[in-house]
Amino acid sequence: MADIINLATGGTKPPAQPGADTALILEMIKVSKSFGGVQALQDVDFDLREGEVHGLVGENGAGKSTMMKIIAGVYHGFEGEMRVGGKQVKLGSPGEALAAGIGMVHQELSIVPDLTVAENVFLGVQPLMAGGVVDWGRMKREARKQLASLGLDIDPSTRMGSLPVGIQQLIELSRVLFSGARIIILDEPTSALSPPEVARLFEALGRLREQGRTIVFISHFLDDVLAISDRVTVFRNGRKVVTEETSNLTKESVISYMIGRGTAEMHMGESAELSTDNNLPVILSAKNLSDGGMIRDISITLRKGEITGVYGFMGCGQIELARALFGKGKLTAGEIQLNGKTVSFRSTSSARAAGIAYVPENRRMMLFRTEPVYKNVSIAILDKIDRILLRPARERAIAQRHIEDLQIRPPLPNVALGGLSGGNQQKVALAKWLTEMPKVLILSEPTRGMDVGAKEDVIRIVKSLRDKGVAILVLSTEPETILTLADRITVLKRGTVAREFTSGHVDKGDLLAAA
Repeated sequence: MADIINLATGGTKPPAQPGADTALILEMIKVSKSFGGVQALQDVDFDLREGEVHGLVGENGAGKSTMMKIIAGVYHGFEGEMRVGGKQVKLGSPGEALAAGIGMVHQELSIVPDLTVAENVFLGVQPLMAGGVVDWGRMKREARKQLASLGLDIDPSTRMGSLPVGIQQLIELSRVLFSGARIIILDEPTSALSPPEVARLFEALGRLREQGRTIVFISHFLDDVLAISDRVTVFRNGRKVVTEETSNLTKESVISYMIGRGTAEMHMGESAELSTDNNLPVILSAKNLSDGGMIRDISITLRKGEITGVYGFMGCGQIELARALFGKGKLTAGEIQLNGKTVSFRSTSSARAAGIAYVPENRRMMLFRTEPVYKNVSIAILDKIDRILLRPARERAIAQRHIEDLQIRPPLPNVALGGLSGGNQQKVALAKWLTEMPKVLILSEPTRGMDVGAKEDVIRIVKSLRDKGVAILVLSTEPETILTLADRITVLKRGTVAREFTSGHVDKGDLLAAA
């Protein structure tokens, strides 16, 4: 990698607001990347100016994270050309990217909660004295200095896990800065932050821009992108749609670029006509729920024979809400009523016993890939089949009925679950709860990662359960899923209800704008 430039040294301070004549610090030319035959990027041109904050937006699967992971050395083996400081480079790892002055702060923070702030800032690169002993004094001094550059006055000896998420995020950013990175990629940096923490982050980014650092700001929160960015690039379906100066954009124009409104790409799931029936019996009512973290005063009502959709971006509180309703999360305030009676689920077992079923966003959390299909179906009802002995023949018969009803392929109860496609695994996850029909079914990201055919099958199954009287809660970051399934829609934003749709025409633009 001799041709890789080390951007961590040198460089001059750019104008406060870089313009078209500002030097390009990075260029991606005709970049394409595929995974297993799926085209994630197609002939994408992308560039960064020195000393700018560059917003990057697009729907889930648009290709923005793939491009940034190529730039950060996480993905390689792509088609096209990458230039840093005008010279062509090939990065084979995140370490090589750091050597080229490129660092990335991922949405899932890589902090170590039980170590100190200083240890996290210097993770893997602790300063050493003679004999290989860690120089703790120097490490604390340097960490305090680095944090101060971001406006943080924190004792470096503080345990990392005791700090708020917003502060942890800035400390991880400090670690990337300490590496000398001149290009810093931030993936969804505000998704879990409160407004004061967002303001603190923006102040820090302003300082970095003044120092001549270049920031890529990936976010679903368009207000944040427009507030902090100098330029914005929009990706859609693996291609770059536009790069434009932020001053020339509005939230509405960005949404239009993201969804391609008015083009031939409009298809099922782009919009819906809602018509709800408030006379349907209320099965579950949640009022003013809070968990002291991601859930903040959320109220929601689930009715018999109705699908309630909850839409929002990653980090909006969806996952925490689903888990709280199923007894997996601890609530600090609020009340849950089931069939008019106040309940408090202290465990998932008590929620199941009350008639609530939950299929999480990660199928691996509830399925056993090495076990046969029939065991995955029967695991939730073994005590009802026989309290003492296993009855494999009975389990297989129950599974076979679900295999036929849900059209699980291959239609074999003895085949290992791991041999099934993602869509068929999702059908097995649903079958697990359908031997005894639940009163409430909670589905988190029920169609994520599926092909069109599998999605249609799951959608058909969910709607048939609604028609049988089950109260269904569907939570998804995919607007198409919500618009295709939901009878009423609640939009969450940063842990609270931003808007509700109960009647009339609703489209993707409405959901994106509310979120």
